[in-house]
Amino acid sequence: MVALKVKGMTCNHCVKSVKEALESVSGSQDVSVDLGSGIARVDGQVNVDKLIAAVEEEGYSASALS
Repeated sequence: MVALKVKGMTCNHCVKSVKEALESVSGSQDVSVDLGSGIARVDGQVNVDKLIAAVEEEGYSASALS
């Protein structure tokens, strides 16, 4: 599982955009995005850099949580 801190989300539409962006990355399986904490979790064999790039493409910033 990969956890990302996503900044810039302000509403449920933002959550939907981030979730869809993460789901579009090859290898992602179960994606959850929490607006309150700003944390997105992705299960599967995924490249963290590709997840971050997908989120940034939607206009948000993201960083990997260790």
